[in-house]
Amino acid sequence: MPDNFYDEVLLDHNLHPQHLHELPCATCSHAGMNPSCGDEITLHLSLQNGVIEDASYTGVGCAISQASADIMLDLVIGKTEEEALHLKALFSKMIAGEITEAELEELEEAGALQNIAKMPARVKCAMLGWRTLEHMLAPKG
Repeated sequence: MPDNFYDEVLLDHNLHPQHLHELPCATCSHAGMNPSCGDEITLHLSLQNGVIEDASYTGVGCAISQASADIMLDLVIGKTEEEALHLKALFSKMIAGEITEAELEELEEAGALQNIAKMPARVKCAMLGWRTLEHMLAPKG
């Protein structure tokens, strides 16, 4: 994707985040932190019968961590827990530079963060929300 698309997506999600708020109907919440830079996020999910009915996040962090979380929630709301974990796995593959074009299409707007793979110091920022989501949804056992 062209760099200007990347810039526009990040800028839009930073200036106009749709999911940066408390979620009174949340059935679970989990905090995540990036100790290397101090970014903090708390994800709030409303899970009903294995489907993410609604979600939000609160916290503070750099433009990349905040935009990535907002984009992630756009993508996973309405999805099953399994579908959300699949998208997290694809996002991780993308950040590692190992994603196929077909897989990249599944990530929709999150694909705009593909260039983060070229910025190793920012990978943890982009992954913060996704790792927090994975921790919330990973099968316990």
